[in-house]
Amino acid sequence: MQKINEILIGLNDFLGGHWWFVYFLLFTGVFFTVFLRFPQVRYFRHALKIVRGKFDRKEDIGDTSHFQALSTALSGTVGTGNIAGVALAIHLGGPAALFWMLITAVLGMCTKFVEVTISHKYRDILPDGTVSGGPMYYMKKRLNIKTRSGKIIRTGAVLGAFFAFATILSSFGTGSLPQINSISDAMFKSFGIEHIITGAVLSVLLGLVIIGGIKRIAKVTSTLVPAMALIYLVGAILVIATNYQNIGSSFVSIFTDAFTGTAAIGGFLGASFAFTFNKGVNRGLFSNEAGQGSAPIAHSAAKAQEPVSEGMVAILEPFIDTILICTITGLVLLSSGVWNEKIDNKFEQADLEILEGYYDESDFSNVELLSRYFSKDTLLRQFEGTLAVKEGAIESGNITILHAESFAEDVFVYSGDERYTGTLPIRRGRLDITSNDLEESNVYFRGRSLIHSAALTTEAFKRSILGDSGQYIVAIGLLLFAFSTAISWSYYGGRAVTYLFGPRYVLVYRLVYVAGFFLASFTDTTIVWNLSYITIALMTIPNLFGILVLQRDIKSTIGQYWVDFRKDWPDEKLPKGV
Repeated sequence: MQKINEILIGLNDFLGGHWWFVYFLLFTGVFFTVFLRFPQVRYFRHALKIVRGKFDRKEDIGDTSHFQALSTALSGTVGTGNIAGVALAIHLGGPAALFWMLITAVLGMCTKFVEVTISHKYRDILPDGTVSGGPMYYMKKRLNIKTRSGKIIRTGAVLGAFFAFATILSSFGTGSLPQINSISDAMFKSFGIEHIITGAVLSVLLGLVIIGGIKRIAKVTSTLVPAMALIYLVGAILVIATNYQNIGSSFVSIFTDAFTGTAAIGGFLGASFAFTFNKGVNRGLFSNEAGQGSAPIAHSAAKAQEPVSEGMVAILEPFIDTILICTITGLVLLSSGVWNEKIDNKFEQADLEILEGYYDESDFSNVELLSRYFSKDTLLRQFEGTLAVKEGAIESGNITILHAESFAEDVFVYSGDERYTGTLPIRRGRLDITSNDLEESNVYFRGRSLIHSAALTTEAFKRSILGDSGQYIVAIGLLLFAFSTAISWSYYGGRAVTYLFGPRYVLVYRLVYVAGFFLASFTDTTIVWNLSYITIALMTIPNLFGILVLQRDIKSTIGQYWVDFRKDWPDEKLPKGV
């Protein structure tokens, strides 16, 4: 498992975790924002009218309404990223990381408008009358190369097949595996329900929903999305209201260090601008999926003759998902003060690291050095060898224990519920659980350190008028958010299977999808999340390339939409600049 995890981390560092990916994503959003003259601002009110059904016509072709398509796409984006992803971004990059999440969302509103418009335009009507669409279809139809001799090289078909294959992988890496993983963890920590029981129950429910196809999925998500958002937002507002005295300073902190990075404060060791920027943009993409090409698959099923109208509906997604929900989650974390506070917790193996030599948190030079180390600006020597432990206390000296990118305090080693006595083999700074039967004895570290992801959001909800019951809102929110995400991604993967192999293989895919969903409920969380980061990049890169190539097609399609709209709705007030 450790080897697999190291390979995944290496791939992610080269793809989605690399600086070029971040700039490619932002460049695309900036380019279309300028090229189309800020459509996310000019068309926002018009998009609200469309989603309310004001311009619907009975003869429109599709399987779902605008609202159902929006709900399905939102259920695919509003998930663990809104609860765990924001917490992870702030944990890694400080409050300023949230600023870059918001910038990604503003640009993402335009990117989603573009990718949904072009995908809807080139969707297919299947023999059974249902609709199948997504970036793979516009790639196949519009990205082939014509030589001077007139010969057509089917590059678009190859690119479309690659995107579809990446979508199938991502349906597991984004939609299935990490979602149930977060749900089962939350259910165990909040209610004591075993991971495998949560996985079994929800796998059955998932199967019952997705076997019914897009129409049943749309009905479930159009009910589930508003309900889950309401429950979570009411709880979040109660937390912020309880800590009202910190609202102003929390909001200011999001913007203060946006272009400098966040300095060390409390248990947080600080983060450089480059690191904060990278983590904010990456977490923004994971949250709203703008540019990834997933949402166009859901929107392609909407009843609309005009592809641009459905593209406008997609403008609302990053706004709701990131600008509203993620901002509120960020204010919960910052106003409660838990983001830089050390909490007693059981250390995750993936977040635990032991360095050779003693580093002191009260020494500013040591703090600065560790900050550079976490930002990958320098290297430090990791401990290699054996640690002696007696009744839980580590007797070996001249080491520094880190957990969740912070100095760990009051650290003890346990085996099950008892304090451990014996030796611990350490390899490259990490506990080597494969040797000396440590895996069998359930050895783990416990102490005080920073925490992140869903655990951090859970702790923040408890710092309010809700008290310990706040953890239940997070657990229920995670359950609803993550489950709805798994539902939507099963549809995305199914459409990719339809594109590659035909409709008859979709049932096989759904069965495998449900099986994977069940298995991930008790699988190592680190590998699950690292897989999801890679699959996001594999979808995003060809999709961004495709929409940039088809920029003129997109612009002419938008122009034709307004020409036709003036004819059909002569009394309707048009957006400025149209």
